Amino acid sequence: MGKYFGTDGFRGEAGVVLTADHAYKIGRFLGWYYGELRRMKGDDEPPRIVIGKDTRRSSYMFEYSLVGGLVASGADAYLLHVTTTPSVSWVTRTDEFDCGVMISASHNPYYDNGIKLLNSRGEKMDEKTIELIEEYLDGNLEIFGHKYSSVPFAKKTHIGKTVDYVAGRNRYVGYLISLGLYSFRGIKVALDCANGASWSIAKAVFEALGAETRVINASPDGFNINENAGSTHIEGLQKYVVENGMNVGFAYDGDADRCLCVDENGNVVNGDHILYIYGRYMKKRDKLLNNTVVTTVMSNFGLYKAFDELGINYAKTKVGDKYVYEYMTEHDCRLGGEQSGHIIFSKYATTGDGILTSLKIMEAMIANKAKLSELAAPLKIYPQMLINVRVASKPEAQNDPIVKAKVEEVAEKLGNTGRILVRESGTEPVIRVMVEAEDEAICKEYCMAVVNTIKARGHAVS
Repeated sequence: MGKYFGTDGFRGEAGVVLTADHAYKIGRFLGWYYGELRRMKGDDEPPRIVIGKDTRRSSYMFEYSLVGGLVASGADAYLLHVTTTPSVSWVTRTDEFDCGVMISASHNPYYDNGIKLLNSRGEKMDEKTIELIEEYLDGNLEIFGHKYSSVPFAKKTHIGKTVDYVAGRNRYVGYLISLGLYSFRGIKVALDCANGASWSIAKAVFEALGAETRVINASPDGFNINENAGSTHIEGLQKYVVENGMNVGFAYDGDADRCLCVDENGNVVNGDHILYIYGRYMKKRDKLLNNTVVTTVMSNFGLYKAFDELGINYAKTKVGDKYVYEYMTEHDCRLGGEQSGHIIFSKYATTGDGILTSLKIMEAMIANKAKLSELAAPLKIYPQMLINVRVASKPEAQNDPIVKAKVEEVAEKLGNTGRILVRESGTEPVIRVMVEAEDEAICKEYCMAVVNTIKARGHAVS
């Protein structure tokens, strides 16, 4: 991760960590950089960059700042307005834009915001380009054999323009509808849109497919995005599904790149359940390429036990849907994701797509003529304990031979009945100790054994 950009873009408190000036400079660089790349190929047409945003009040500020920078550098900016991250990815790829930009801080509170960058294939931007942007933000860009503290402004006929591109968002809605293999008629579906980007899209898709659709948290006011709503506060949807006799519920986050489900009994069906349900469904139909589902190291031990029983192989990547997608691309896998609900169906999308995920779960339910609770039932989720230990030095704590010996001791005791994972946080001075076992008492005992060793060795700080 760089100075400004993490695994999911440049994110932080709007006006404090991420400012309008940052957005303007990012726009200036992108407009100039993609213009230069075109000119090197003998193409004098202006670069085309598409922008979407979520419902945060600050998203307007960042949108206008980005546009100002883009057109000042000679690019044409196409505005999707309020829309989801996966829709920006899809439009960028299908309409052959030079790159895409999503303004969102995903599941964070309203006062945070972020800038996510996508390449021309709708994938997360490569590290090399991100490094160039960071160099420009710091005023020390060196590229194409020159050093730049500021890139040139476009002049005369080369100044860019803005284009209202809501039609792109509407075509994405049509694309989602086209993926519905079955009618949803007679099925009662509840959607929690988190007062975020999906509020004007999800209901239209489900109603077009015939579902009896009810929506909660679909009245954004700029400040209520993710507030006691959506996939990070799913208890509201659980209650709604039970009290209103719904067959199934789906909860999205602020930019709708993740989805969690609620079965007809009000139980949460998380990303691991989704990978299990759809992985099993794909294998049954001989659609699971390489017989492999891609997970992260944070997926539950029970998921791997279940895959073993089904004869499904699995891969484990670092935490982050970016790493999941990279593995899927390199090894030609069709299904992967995270426990948090970032699920990637690589045949249909290059990023996690919450609405697409809910459509695929509906497909599995209808094809199997089963309730969601019945599809999820065979997966036994193991109890888990996770403790974060703030440390003076993550590498020193992680590599301490006494700590490592304790971790190995716990792993040996667990054997094939559980697992221990000790990893460094990517964003905080924290070591995360996680244990999964057959009961909570064992989880606590073994987790605390490692945590106490870290503290006894003097690595912990208050």
